[in-house]
Amino acid sequence: MEETVTISKKQYEKLKEAQEIDFELLSKIVKSLEDIKAGRIKEWN
Repeated sequence: MEETVTISKKQYEKLKEAQEIDFELLSKIVKSLEDIKAGRIKEWN
């Protein structure tokens, strides 16, 4: 059974922004792991 929740537009926009940031961060992590796997990394000090 699905429930409906009412939130303010400001809260909705904040949640939407957080979701986009999370997706962007996840994409960067995946790309970094692919670079590591392919040996395209340098040691940093």
